[in-house]
Amino acid sequence: MGRLVKTLRRAGLIRVRDLQGQGIHPEYLRRLCQKGLVVRVGRGLYRSAHAQPTAQTGLAQVAKRVPQAVVCLLSALQFHEIGTQSPPQVWVALDRRLARPRLDYPPLRVLRFSGPALTAGVETHMIEGVPVKVYTPAKTVADCFKYRNKIGLDVALEALRDALRRRKCKMDALWRCAKVCRVTNVMRPYLEALA
Repeated sequence: MGRLVKTLRRAGLIRVRDLQGQGIHPEYLRRLCQKGLVVRVGRGLYRSAHAQPTAQTGLAQVAKRVPQAVVCLLSALQFHEIGTQSPPQVWVALDRRLARPRLDYPPLRVLRFSGPALTAGVETHMIEGVPVKVYTPAKTVADCFKYRNKIGLDVALEALRDALRRRKCKMDALWRCAKVCRVTNVMRPYLEALA
């Protein structure tokens, strides 16, 4: 059981599947839950009872359960501290061919991306010991214009203004991402007005 406690402290979040790869029987996890040393945060997902949840805990939980997911749109804006959005769901991008993930918590908003729109501008950040894929600020702003009918043009404009004002991204990176997302004609008047 000591090896399991050390693994939990090092990893932050752990799945039962991770334990089986290390030769640790899941029964030990159940016993640690009964003793109050481990907390179940979702189906098959556990964390140490001493770990303090942060604002990005939901992102780490989603990344642990759905490693192919890329944090996008409103959740990526919140992660990069751009604008004032605070979404009640975790917004993720998935490949069109993947099945929709079933998570109890946190609630998900799944968008389907493909090709370069899915793979361009992805960064990996460590959150609570879990690698989390998040789009760059420039790609996130371009995605906001692409999905302006879902999130609102006002949110996309706020993201663009705030990202440029706070120097989260450069103009050339925005143009590259606008080309990838095929929204150059939509973004051009706003970029020219702010330049």
